[in-house]
Amino acid sequence: MSNIIYKDESYSIVGILFEVYNNLGSGFSEIVYKDAIEYELNTLNIPFKREKEFVVNYKNIILPHKFYADFVVYDKIILEVKSVENLHDKHTAQCINYLRVSKYKLAILANFHRDLLDHKRIVL
Repeated sequence: MSNIIYKDESYSIVGILFEVYNNLGSGFSEIVYKDAIEYELNTLNIPFKREKEFVVNYKNIILPHKFYADFVVYDKIILEVKSVENLHDKHTAQCINYLRVSKYKLAILANFHRDLLDHKRIVL
């Protein structure tokens, strides 16, 4: 367990996710949870960027399509927020794509489900 990448940073992010869920519960749209997460990150003075833009390089050109990660926390962890019935492979694939274009190593995918908070770490 000591080899977990960004262990302390991940712990603080997951703590924020639970703080938001414990206060808001379920049923809100993603944007509400993102606003609450932003509030908590600011309150705790944790560095982050919201809606961070990433470009895709292909054969020495930049493609017109860009990716926008919900949050980049500590300038090295992508936090992707969902509010859906179930997480699907496409959500994991989205995080993997963000990791590839950003060259980061860790994404946290969080889902504020109607009955629970679900989250998982995605490492490249």
